Amino acid sequence: MDANSRDDSSRDTGTLRAGLIGYGLAGSVFHAPLIAAADGLALDTVVTASPERQQQVRDEHPGVRIAASADELWARAGELDLIVIASPNRTHVPLARAALEAGLPVVVDKPLAATAAEAEELAALAEARGLLLSAFQNRRWDNDFLTLRKLLADGALGEVLRFESRFERWRPQLKGGWRESGDPAEIGGLLYDLGSHLVDQALTLFGPAVSVYAEVDVRRAGAEADDDTFIAITHANGVRSHLWMSAITAQLGPRFRVLGSEAGYVKYGLDPQEAALREGLRPTESGAWGAEPETAWGRLGAGESPLTGGGRPVPTVRGDYPAYYAAIATALRDGTPPPVTAAEAAAALRVLEAARVSATEGRTVRIGGAA
Repeated sequence: MDANSRDDSSRDTGTLRAGLIGYGLAGSVFHAPLIAAADGLALDTVVTASPERQQQVRDEHPGVRIAASADELWARAGELDLIVIASPNRTHVPLARAALEAGLPVVVDKPLAATAAEAEELAALAEARGLLLSAFQNRRWDNDFLTLRKLLADGALGEVLRFESRFERWRPQLKGGWRESGDPAEIGGLLYDLGSHLVDQALTLFGPAVSVYAEVDVRRAGAEADDDTFIAITHANGVRSHLWMSAITAQLGPRFRVLGSEAGYVKYGLDPQEAALREGLRPTESGAWGAEPETAWGRLGAGESPLTGGGRPVPTVRGDYPAYYAAIATALRDGTPPPVTAAEAAAALRVLEAARVSATEGRTVRIGGAA
């Protein structure tokens, strides 16, 4: 069947149709497979001008329509129920605005925008038109994050004093592309890439920030964008979050180290879902999706080193990236809030903006006021 002559059987059964803009890493590895895995949600159209990526779409998602530009989506907005924007960061705001003006709900890959003000403008437009607007923050469904939320809900750590979180990699050679560009318009670098995840997780766990201190460095030869960055957040409730993101870490630290008044939790290693998606595995094909072996479990204890077997192993909750689009489908049908709101995205962007100012001016920045 020709991809551009699909019948309306999915609409007749109440299935929501999504148009995906961009089929690079974010679009092909994360969004397309997770949309396809969500009950009641179907990948209808992928927008990419690249002939190679168009063929990739045909190979990986047979029957999905292909468009060379987003304008083709706006021209048939009535046939779609959701737009997902997974194109380069610089395009997020104009494409989200165009989708909302076309009357379409929108999911935008992180970061939603370059600034909190832009995010708030998009949120206001979405609210005025009664449309869903959400930022894609899949790391809220990482296995370690879900495990930590459970420990916090159970009171296993007592009062949390410090939250340490790392996304560290050993990539001494530059890969190129817009993510490593020094052009501010590209919104590249680790601060807005991995930092978007780390800050969102910290705010989700411990609430609003009142002050931010940051060190933003460019370490690799020939690099233009930050590749070794640290952010310290003081939350309104007194918890301090220390966040590291780096491409030059020769020895990786723990993914989480959370210190409380009663106990601490230390977890090494990354959630396995990204690696599985990169390998072409799909959530619908694995009965053990998001699970990890006991050898990878974190440890909970006090006064002992987890590296020498101290503390007790804590079974890791299964990661659940599919939950994001399942919640989006529910929100579209029931009119409930999306799993990640534009207001939450704006709050994270305020921290990232403060981090940039802090690193540039060498001072701690108060959120909502002068230092």
